[in-house]
Amino acid sequence: MAETADDLSTPLGQETVRVKRRYRLPFTGTQALAVLLGLFLVAFAGFAIFNDNPLGGEPIARIALREAAPESEKSSPASSNPSAPAAKPAPRQTAPDDRKTVTIIDGSSGAHHDVVISGDAADKGEAVAEPAMMAGIDPRLLEKSRYGMIPVVSDGLKPFTVYAAEADRAKAARMPTVSIVVGGLGVGAAKTTDAIMKLPPAVTLAFTPYGSDPTRLAERARAQRHEILLQVPMEPFDYPDNDPGPQTLLTTLSTEQNLDRLYWHLSRFQGFAGIANFMGTRFVVTDAVMQPIIREAAKRGLGYLDDGSAPRSVAASLAAGQAMPFARADLNIDAVPTAAEIDRALATLENLAKERGTAVGIASALPISIERVGVWIKTLESRGIMLVPLTTAMLKSKSG
Repeated sequence: MAETADDLSTPLGQETVRVKRRYRLPFTGTQALAVLLGLFLVAFAGFAIFNDNPLGGEPIARIALREAAPESEKSSPASSNPSAPAAKPAPRQTAPDDRKTVTIIDGSSGAHHDVVISGDAADKGEAVAEPAMMAGIDPRLLEKSRYGMIPVVSDGLKPFTVYAAEADRAKAARMPTVSIVVGGLGVGAAKTTDAIMKLPPAVTLAFTPYGSDPTRLAERARAQRHEILLQVPMEPFDYPDNDPGPQTLLTTLSTEQNLDRLYWHLSRFQGFAGIANFMGTRFVVTDAVMQPIIREAAKRGLGYLDDGSAPRSVAASLAAGQAMPFARADLNIDAVPTAAEIDRALATLENLAKERGTAVGIASALPISIERVGVWIKTLESRGIMLVPLTTAMLKSKSG
C-alpha cells in the first residue's frame, strides 16, 4: 500500500526513485583500525611488564654443548671402569690464548716491535706458570716468588760469580781488554740465534724479558758458553711515546710497585750474571727510584751494566755504595748502523782500551753489527787487546 500511495502522488511522467537504506557501523574503518592497534599495544605492554624475560622477546637459539674428554681419559682403561680411582687433572698448560702481543716503540727511530709475552700477568700482576728449569742452573741460587723463581745469594755463592763466563783473568789483568755486549735479544728468534752462534763466547749477550720463549733462547746462549744479562725496562724521558714494554719501572710508582715489577722481570728466565737498564733515561737519573732497585739487585748477588745513554745516571755511585760489580758502556757501537761507522766505533773502542786498560761497547743484533764485530774480533788480539766477558771487565775495574 505504501508503494501504491507513492505512485499516485508522483507527478506524471516521472519515475519513482527508491532509496535503499544501508546499515551503518557505529564508527569508520580508520577508527576501527586505530582501536585494533591500541588493543595490540596494550596487550604487548602487558606482556612485557608481567612476563619475566630478560631477553625482551628477542629470538634465541639453544645449543647443547658437551665437554670433550681429554685424550688421556679416552685411552685410559680407568675411563671405562667406574670403580677405578679418578685420574688427577693434568696441570694447566699455557695456551696460545694466554699469550699477549705487545708493542715496544723505539722513540729514536719510531720503529715498532711486536712481541709475544705470557698473558695477563704483564698487566694484572698475576702469577704465571714457572718456566722449565734451565740446564746448568744451581737450584741453591733461586728462590720462589709469586711470579716464579728469581735469583738469590746462598751458601756464600752469588749468581754473578757462578754464571760468569770463563776467562783468563790473570792475563786480562796484564793487558788492555775490551768487552762487547749485544743487547735487545729474545725479541726475534732469528737475530738472537745469529748473535748466539756467530759471535765468540767472550761476547756477553743481554736479553729483554719479552718474547714467546726467553728461557729456551737464554739456555741456548749459555750452552754456547756466553754469559748473559737481563735487561730491565725502565722509564725514558719521552715515555710513553717511547715505550720499553709491559712492567716498565716508572718514576711515578712506589718502591713496592717497582720492586714487584722487578721480580716479574727476574722470573722470566734464569742463569744471568747481572742486569742492565733497557732504555730508562729518566729512571736511571732519579736517585729515589733507582736506589731500591740497585740495592735489591746487589742483595741478590747480581752485577749492573749502565748502557751509557744517560750522562747523569746515578747507577755508578749507587752500585759503589753496595759494593756491587758495575760497568758503564763507553760507546754504542752501531748508533749509526753502517759498516763504515761501526768500524770507526770499534777503532775508537780499541783506543779507549789502550788508554784506560779496559773499555766496554754495546751493540744491537743487527746483521751488519754482528758481521762487523765478528770480523773485528778475529784480529783484535794481534793488535795487543784481549776480548773478555763483561764480568771480567767489571772485576778488573773494581780491582784497579
